[in-house]
Amino acid sequence: MTFNPDLLPPPALEPGTLRLVPLGGLGEVGRNMHVLELDGRLLIIDCGVLFPEDHQPGVDLILPDFSYIEDRLDDVEAIVLTHGHEDHIGAVPYLLRMRQDIPILGSQLTLAFVEAKLREHRISPVTLAVKEGQREKLGIFDLEFLAVNHSIPDALAVFVRTSAGTVLNTGDFKMDQLPLDGRITDLRGFARLGEEGVDVFQVDSTNAEVPGFTTAEVEIGPVLDRLFAQATGRIVVASFASHVHRVQQVIDAAESHGRKVAFVGRSMVRNMGIAADMGYLRVPDGILVDPKKADDMPGEQVVYMSTGSQGEPMAALSRMASGDHKVTVGEGDLVILASSLIPGNENAVFRVINGLMRLGATVVHQGSARVHVSGHASAGELLYCYNILRPRNVMPIHGEVRHLLANGHLAMKTGIAQENVMFAENGTVVDLKDGVARVVGAVEVHNVYVDGSSIGEITDAELKDRRILSEEGFVSVFAVVDSSNGRVVSGPEVHARGLAEGDSVFDAILPEIKKAIEDAARGGSTDTHQLQQVARRVLGRFVGTKLRRRPMIVPIVIEA
Repeated sequence: MTFNPDLLPPPALEPGTLRLVPLGGLGEVGRNMHVLELDGRLLIIDCGVLFPEDHQPGVDLILPDFSYIEDRLDDVEAIVLTHGHEDHIGAVPYLLRMRQDIPILGSQLTLAFVEAKLREHRISPVTLAVKEGQREKLGIFDLEFLAVNHSIPDALAVFVRTSAGTVLNTGDFKMDQLPLDGRITDLRGFARLGEEGVDVFQVDSTNAEVPGFTTAEVEIGPVLDRLFAQATGRIVVASFASHVHRVQQVIDAAESHGRKVAFVGRSMVRNMGIAADMGYLRVPDGILVDPKKADDMPGEQVVYMSTGSQGEPMAALSRMASGDHKVTVGEGDLVILASSLIPGNENAVFRVINGLMRLGATVVHQGSARVHVSGHASAGELLYCYNILRPRNVMPIHGEVRHLLANGHLAMKTGIAQENVMFAENGTVVDLKDGVARVVGAVEVHNVYVDGSSIGEITDAELKDRRILSEEGFVSVFAVVDSSNGRVVSGPEVHARGLAEGDSVFDAILPEIKKAIEDAARGGSTDTHQLQQVARRVLGRFVGTKLRRRPMIVPIVIEA
C-alpha cells in the first residue's frame, strides 16, 4: 500500500492487454496527462501544464514528458480533454507541434479555450465537440462522456470501453448539489456504469484529505455581496482566468451595487469573451468597461476582475502589488483573492498580499472569508462514488503523494481490497486484462521546462545553477598565462556580483591563485581548462572558508 520507487522498465505489452501510463498529474497538482495503449493504438486523456515554483527560477511552464510517445504519434487515436483548465489543456499546443492532425475531443467550452490557444501557436486543430451522454468510437476505444460538476462549466468524465476492460477517468470533479449552472455530477450515470463494471477507476484526489463535503458555490454569492456593500473604493477580484462561475458571481455582485466590471489580464479577457459569446457567462448590457476607461472612473464605481491569484510574478495582481501596473491600488481599496492556494505557491501569494496591504489596500482571501470554494470532491463525496461504482480496481490521480494516499485509504474503507488500490506516480505503468490490474514497471519521465522560446532545453542542473546565482551570487576569476613559460602575465582579477563583500576582499587570495596556476602550468598542465579548474578550486576554498558562501564561480584562463 505504498509507492515503489525502484520499478524496472515494463515488459513488452501483450496483445489484448490495456496499458495505462500517467505522464503527469500524479505526485503534483498540475500537468495532468494519461496515455492508454491497446494493441498498438494510443488514447490520450488530458494534456496540461504545471506552473513553476520558487525553486524553478525563470521557468514559464512545465510540460509533461512526451518522450514516451514521441516516436509513436501516428498511433494516437485522439486527445480527450475533460475540461478547460490550464492544468488539463495547457500543453496541447506543444504536443500538436509534433503532429498537428491528432483529433481533439472535448466539450464546446473546452474546445473553444483550446482553439484560442492554438491560434496563438498558428495551429489549426481537428476537433470534435462532445457532450454528456454521448458515445464515440475511436478505433478500438469506445468512449462515453458523463457530466461532472467542477469550477468551470462543461466538465466531463470519460468512460473508456475496450476489449481488455473498462476505465473511468473523472477528470476534476465535485458533487455540488446546487451548482450555478444547474449541471450536477451524473451519479445516475455513475451507478449505471457501476452495474456494467468499472475495471479501473481513475479518480480525482485533490481534496481527499478534506473531510465531509465541498461547500456549494452558491454560498460565495452572499459573501461577495456583503463585501461589495461595504467597499468604498476600488475593488479588485483575482481568480483563475478560466473560472467562469466565479466571474459570473463577481459580475452579479457588481450589477447589484452599481459598479462596472473591467477584465484585466490577457487570458482573462480572452476566456471570458469566449464564455460570454457562447452563453456560459451572463453579461448585462453596459456592465463591462475597458480598463483604460475604468482608470478614469471614481473608485466606488468599478470592479477589476484580474488574473494573478497564485502570485505569478508577471500576472496583473503581482504587478499591482509592486506598483508596476496601470491599475493602481491604494488606501481604501479592496482586493479579494477568490481562489485556493495551489501547493507550492503559498510564499508567492503571501508576498503579493503583503505588497497590497503595504499600499493601504484591504485584502480578503480564503483564510479570512468564504470567497472561494474548491472545485474538487472532498472525502465524503469520494466515499459516495466508491460505494456507487464498486470498481474492481482504483488508481488515485490528480494530486500530490499525500492526496493520492488519502484517496486510496478511502477506497479501502469502502471494501476495496488493498491489492486492488494502485498507488502510482508519473511514469508508473499499469496493465489491465480480464479485470485484473497490476503495476508492471515504470517508464522514465522528466520535467520539461518552457523558458521563453526554449522548450526542454533547460535541465535540472541548469536550474540548480540559477538557484545558486539567486541565492549565493557570482564570482569570476580572470588570468592570462604565457604559454612558453607558464607564468601569469596578467591578473588574476576577481570580480563578484550578488555578494555583500566588495572585490577588495579577494586581494588576500590573489597571490595564492597566481601561484597555483603557475605551479600547475609548469607541472605540465597546458590545457587552459585544467588551469581554470585549479583557479576555481583555490578561489572556492577561500570563499567557502572565509566568507561562508557557495557562489557560482566562473574561471577564465587564456594563453598569451
